[in-house]
Amino acid sequence: AMNTGHDGSISTVHANTPRDAVARLENMVLMAGMDLPARAIREQIASAIHVFIQVTRMQDGSRRVSHVTEVSGMEGETITLQDIFLFELDHVDEDGKVHGRMRPTGVRPNFTRQFSLAGIDLPNDIFTRKD
Repeated sequence: AMNTGHDGSISTVHANTPRDAVARLENMVLMAGMDLPARAIREQIASAIHVFIQVTRMQDGSRRVSHVTEVSGMEGETITLQDIFLFELDHVDEDGKVHGRMRPTGVRPNFTRQFSLAGIDLPNDIFTRKD
């Protein structure tokens, strides 16, 4: 239902990073036997997907959101991504538990415009990197 005129969609794909997820999606289209040029596949992916939320299994077995990454378009043949938030490891305690938090990268994503149009106003400082 992506790219068919319906707003909003959610799905899962198994990959190690948002960049790997893009490659995985491209490979799934190719494995389905679609006779499309790589650029056309990439344009469809870039048009259909706005954000990747990457969940990573940490060394203690817990799962954490590790990336919030925006698909910002294409440059030439490449789908461009920009990390908006990244998990930052603080420490691993004596019991092996991972401690950390999501940190903004300082990039204000393009998708905030769609939020504003929907009446959702995000504070500007939510995207500001605080060191």
